Amino acid sequence: MRTDLSSASASSYDDLGKLLLRVVLALLLLFHGISKLTGGVGFITGMLEQRGLPGAIGYLVYVGEVIAPLLILVGIWTRAAALVVAGNMIVAVLLVHTAEFFTMSKTGGWALELQGMFFFAALAVALLGAGRYSIGGRRGKWN
Repeated sequence: MRTDLSSASASSYDDLGKLLLRVVLALLLLFHGISKLTGGVGFITGMLEQRGLPGAIGYLVYVGEVIAPLLILVGIWTRAAALVVAGNMIVAVLLVHTAEFFTMSKTGGWALELQGMFFFAALAVALLGAGRYSIGGRRGKWN
């Protein structure tokens, strides 16, 4: 089979795709993290306590929405950070959005499309790694 791209060019495009996916995922999650930094996580700790769980667990949202996205953005321990984000999305759905799982939004989309997109994008980053355009490099540990 003939392709117009050399393997080096294809690899560069793959790495650019990984960079784009990492940057978009990280930046969009960081907006949520910044919101938690400025507004606090009281509503999360309250929900946890209502379910009989320690409210202090709510502070882990900073790991999932600030630290992990920053690691993904720069490309250090990218795969592990992406798995943290995926786990964070599972917890968010279970804690806040369970009733919406099988519902549609008013505009016709899945009610959880944002959480779904974050979850599956994080899984894709975990599977693909950071690529060449990262601080950790293509062969960096956990990249």
